[in-house]
Amino acid sequence: MSQNHTLSVLVENSPGVLARVASLFSRRGYNIDSLAVGPTENPDISRMTIVIDVDGHALEQVIAQLDKLINVISITQLNPVTSVQRELLLVKVSTTPENRSQVLETVQLFRAKVVDVAQDAVTIEATGNAEKIQALLRVLEPYGIKELVQSGLVAMERGLRLTEKFI
Repeated sequence: MSQNHTLSVLVENSPGVLARVASLFSRRGYNIDSLAVGPTENPDISRMTIVIDVDGHALEQVIAQLDKLINVISITQLNPVTSVQRELLLVKVSTTPENRSQVLETVQLFRAKVVDVAQDAVTIEATGNAEKIQALLRVLEPYGIKELVQSGLVAMERGLRLTEKFI
């Protein structure tokens, strides 16, 4: 039975690394559910947070293949209990004079914030775990979602920084 797994992969910050990692997944027929890449505190290293839906044996194969890539420094499978995991959502919601206050109350309830206001819409920014983001979208859907963009999951272990483990 397959399930979601979150991998934190430290890689060299150099051109082509993302393409090599992504092609590893596509060659093996695995879909990446979420992928976020960004710099770390060290400008020579980037962190890739990859969420994949595979079973245990396939996960072991993916990790072993990733580990063979020359630009990969380290791979850690993150446990949702022992890591901090967040997504970012920007969503543009239709508003009317009659429902604008309800939309703004919803924004406060979810500890989100309004980042743009137009005559017929508001743009909302929210961060949180996947469940919070999905719950917010379900509540906003009846008002009319005009547009949305959602980041991939970003995650790191709680406590000791990941990079300190390998020094």
